[in-house]
Amino acid sequence: MKKLIQQSVEESIKAKKEFFAGNIEKIEACASMMALTLKKGRKILLFGNGGSAADCQHIAAEFVNRFQMERRPLPALALTTDTSIITSIGNDYSYDDIFFKQLQAFGKKGDIALGISTSGNSPNIIKAVREAKQLGLSIIGFSGNKGKLKELSDFPFCVDSSTTARIQEVHILLAHILCDLTERILFNE
Repeated sequence: MKKLIQQSVEESIKAKKEFFAGNIEKIEACASMMALTLKKGRKILLFGNGGSAADCQHIAAEFVNRFQMERRPLPALALTTDTSIITSIGNDYSYDDIFFKQLQAFGKKGDIALGISTSGNSPNIIKAVREAKQLGLSIIGFSGNKGKLKELSDFPFCVDSSTTARIQEVHILLAHILCDLTERILFNE
């Protein structure tokens, strides 16, 4: 058991070190874009499946409530939370449409769409990202080392791992860093 614990910790640290070493400039540029977008009164729309859906809710909460500093709320909405919307779209149309239709309803030119897919190929994420591009949203994509999401994103953040847990661990640290930097840029700390 101890070896398994240590192995998981070491793999997580390695994935994070490798990812962040290769993405510092892109993370800074993304945080600047996010701050500018929010300063203009636009919003962040987040979507993902399973654990990534939970991450979307977590990230949205950090922006709406606060992360590190006391400040005014920032507009972020997880499209993963309204079960009536999700189940009605899934039932009447298709599961592939659950984020697509919400982006049509809530997405406005100049907003940010943040899609999370560890495979990079989740059909409902890819369909929503394509719609977001058509609507004029900036696209941030969190994924693993494969998939279509990379090519569709303005800011693709691809974790070089095939282990879902390691990918998700990097994603949540990345989200925390983006939130922290965005707050600091907006509120001058």
